[in-house]
Amino acid sequence: MSKIGDDLRAFKQRDPACRNLVEVALLYPGFHAILFHRIAHWLYQRKWFFLARLISQFSRFLTGIEIHPGAKIGRGLVIDHGSGVVIGETTEIGDNCTLYQGVTLGGTGKDVGKRHPTLGNDVLIGSGSRVLGPIKVGDHAKIAAGAVVLAEVPPYATAVGVPAKVVRIAGKKVEEPDKKAQVNRDLDHVHIPDPVAAELQRLAKLTEELQRRVDELEGGKPAE
Repeated sequence: MSKIGDDLRAFKQRDPACRNLVEVALLYPGFHAILFHRIAHWLYQRKWFFLARLISQFSRFLTGIEIHPGAKIGRGLVIDHGSGVVIGETTEIGDNCTLYQGVTLGGTGKDVGKRHPTLGNDVLIGSGSRVLGPIKVGDHAKIAAGAVVLAEVPPYATAVGVPAKVVRIAGKKVEEPDKKAQVNRDLDHVHIPDPVAAELQRLAKLTEELQRRVDELEGGKPAE
């Protein structure tokens, strides 16, 4: 029951649209999916596989969120909106993580045994992201919306792109997550550095510089 209480409070803390815990309990499909998973996982651990899968499939029908009953999920997971979220059998999720709609924590199809990702604590994964294979995403890492992660992401790192690349690693300790300002920063999966845009800007500046040198050699005026 304490895990369920932590799940309820996590939605209240991290969803600015949430007004009270009653709303979460009655109206949030992300919370419903986690609640059903807690039951299914309990059954799965006791080798009642059919009943566990039956509950997980009912949950998928009800919420649009698919969590295999074998997945290990820590306290305080928030699945925001959640439609299209898929969490594979050998996935492990730490405490206080946040997943947005369309996230897949899946396999690559070539691994056996441990086939799915392991997320540390306080990990945020943006909308439509794919984290594939038995890789580790470190504590406090952030995955940008639409990223495809195929390699390990270190703690406090930000990963973007297809395939995802780490573009930033925080050099200072993150503030306590219960502070409002820190919560708002941790939930921002939009204002993240874009390495493609940065490279295009660099190429544009290089082109301008080359054009200026050509104009000088030809004795003409620099291009406007």
